Amino acid sequence: MENNQVQDKKVIVFQLKDEEYAVSVEQVGSIERIEPITRVPQTANFVKGVINLRGVVTPIIDLRIRFGLEESSYNELSRIIIVYLDDMEVGLIVDEANDVIDIPVNVIEPAPEVVGTVNVDYIEGVAKLDNRLLILLDLQKVLSKDEIKELKTVDG
Repeated sequence: MENNQVQDKKVIVFQLKDEEYAVSVEQVGSIERIEPITRVPQTANFVKGVINLRGVVTPIIDLRIRFGLEESSYNELSRIIIVYLDDMEVGLIVDEANDVIDIPVNVIEPAPEVVGTVNVDYIEGVAKLDNRLLILLDLQKVLSKDEIKELKTVDG
């Protein structure tokens, strides 16, 4: 059956430095305030450690470090976005989680060669909405299979 309706993609918009990013709501479990993170030795530098979230030990990644941006201290706007990757929950630290919006699929363009400082491999596309440019992340590519495997062993 042909469906010609313009589909919307529901996303959660968050901020890192001066850029706005978006991830599909289907991949997001919750958005949490920053809480104490237990360091785990011998992990990649962007793995901040783990938190115990409602009984689930969840690895936490600082997306700024993952994307090669300078670290910044966390404040009351900082959030941990809990996402699902390969049957596991991972927390992504972001500067701010702004809102949930619907993006019409027809405004999503393929990723240009360079978008800010983020590796183009992580990007599913970009969406221009009014005067905003949203970078849609492909969460499956933000971490490699090996990194995900390594995170699965990081359960405190």
